[in-house]
Amino acid sequence: MKHYLAIDIGASSGRHIVGHEANGQLVTDEVYRFGNGVKREGGRLVWDVEALFSEVVNGIKAAFARYRDIESIAIDTWGVDYVLFKGEKEVLPCYAYRDRASDGAIAEVHDIVPFSELYARTGIQFQPFNTIYRLYDDLKRGRLFGVTDFLMMPEYLSYRLTGVKKREYTDATTTGLINAATGEWDGDTVNALKLPEILFRAPICKPGEYVGVLKSDIAATVGGNASVVLCASHDTASAVEGIPMTGNEPYVSSGTWSLLGVKRNAPLPDEKSRAANYTNEGGAGYIRYQKNIMGMWVVNELKRELCPDKPFSDIVCEAEKSGFSHIADVNADAFLSPDSMKSAFDGALSVKPKSVGDYFNCAFLSLAQSYKNAVDELERNTGKKYGALYIVGGGAKNEYLNELTRRATGKRVIALPIEATAIGNLKIQMLKSKEASGIR
Repeated sequence: MKHYLAIDIGASSGRHIVGHEANGQLVTDEVYRFGNGVKREGGRLVWDVEALFSEVVNGIKAAFARYRDIESIAIDTWGVDYVLFKGEKEVLPCYAYRDRASDGAIAEVHDIVPFSELYARTGIQFQPFNTIYRLYDDLKRGRLFGVTDFLMMPEYLSYRLTGVKKREYTDATTTGLINAATGEWDGDTVNALKLPEILFRAPICKPGEYVGVLKSDIAATVGGNASVVLCASHDTASAVEGIPMTGNEPYVSSGTWSLLGVKRNAPLPDEKSRAANYTNEGGAGYIRYQKNIMGMWVVNELKRELCPDKPFSDIVCEAEKSGFSHIADVNADAFLSPDSMKSAFDGALSVKPKSVGDYFNCAFLSLAQSYKNAVDELERNTGKKYGALYIVGGGAKNEYLNELTRRATGKRVIALPIEATAIGNLKIQMLKSKEASGIR
């Protein structure tokens, strides 16, 4: 029996999930889980890539301890973050997307390439942490001097396992430097910003492409060997692959962020989409027309600040009993990375919550309203009406939030509390294996 290992890493946690097929069904087993998060170094927010890679290896070792016949391994992570190289040597630290030191580069980029023009080329929504602005900031700071390459986070981790550098399409689209029509690096934008051309010479690979086998030292450490392949390495792209849709309905991938969108055959980088800040990111054979909106970050930060030891079930119960009905715009910049999430809500509301339950009810109501606004925009922009909304990821487990979303959107909410990202990751690996074996 062939087994496959999905390594799915989010901004706050990572998991190693082994999957195999039995009687036509995908069976999964979580073999390892670890915490993840940014740290502050020199006044900047950075990723500890050594600690992260150590956890990747620990999880692979745990997988081989339980399953000897692992056919392949694939890694997905959050988007936009990257590691620079000078030859084979990393240029560290690796700055995290929540670090705001590069915000000053945004206006300069837009002076050179107006955002309306940039959007028409790439179809990628504006976010202050998009890779394009941070690479330009690196350029202005002299950080790109002598740099020969860069890898997005999942491809970097695959490189550490195999010694092979490959770039994957779905995650590359999160840079804001991929042409929406061609699926390749947008040379006009690269040249206009005077980014080093050498960084963009490597081809873009599609999900399913073979990377290599584990290096000998890694294989010895983990107690086995396997092929490493590219899944849809942006975690949301894998999550969409993992949703068992009966039709093409909108989805919400609900994690630290919520990604709300629909699959399309072609990008839609028009003015309405730009004005609504919809993005056209790569999928496994399609475009993910979606919007990056606030997710469980606001809830998790409230819990950390107000009641870190309280069970989440008790928090939801208190929210349900709360009569607080005021709503905040949780997509406002004030909620992105505040020192105090409680203060962010206080500053956004004309009437302040009085209890813990009030704060959480406000957060849940605000998230549901955010979903409604995004769905309304989606229907206006695509000219289609949808009857259902699929919700996957950690937020799908929150029945109260699901019910608030149903009321707000008027849609049939199909909540699937499944590891959709890992499932999508595994599905791509299995398809690759079947194709290599000549199985249709």
